[in-house]
Amino acid sequence: MRALVVYCHPVAESFTAGVRDAVIRGLTAAGHEVDLLDLYAEGFAPVMGRDERLAYHEPGANVLPVAGYLERVNQAEALVFVAPTWWYGPPAMLKGWLDRVLVPHETFGMPQPYRPLERRLTNIRLLATVTSLGSPWYWWLWIGQPGRRILLDGVGGIVHPRAKKLWLALHSMDSVSAERRAAFLAKVEARFARL
Repeated sequence: MRALVVYCHPVAESFTAGVRDAVIRGLTAAGHEVDLLDLYAEGFAPVMGRDERLAYHEPGANVLPVAGYLERVNQAEALVFVAPTWWYGPPAMLKGWLDRVLVPHETFGMPQPYRPLERRLTNIRLLATVTSLGSPWYWWLWIGQPGRRILLDGVGGIVHPRAKKLWLALHSMDSVSAERRAAFLAKVEARFARL
């Protein structure tokens, strides 16, 4: 399986970088091919400008600013997001990637009355997110899990209908012990090695 790992964190020595490495080790151990997309390292521009927004609904034209990223998505069978959860959702850089790259007509068909979005990313058979959150798990549940809903349910609505979904999260990130962090990294690597 070819996995596109979309990684988003501005600090090279962050815990999230360790999570990224654990995901890649696990996927590699399972024999999968990994395409790492490091949004900060690649200098991805997350802001959609005026002209791009005006062309957003035009087939063909909306692909031009992000063609290279779309090609990588279309070649993948797994889409794995590795990013922290900030203010209950993905970082602005990752949200901008979703806004700009997952364009209509290419990754989904526009909804019609009484019908959902048409799935166009049916090449994606695994959709996964690995994240850390400052909030404890019970608060995350109470607040409605917005980040999870965006990345697994929202994006999940345009991938293969039988795509496997995986969410791995370390809660209370700011107060957990080094042992719990290490255990989480081991869990992540082992889980991806079983895919």
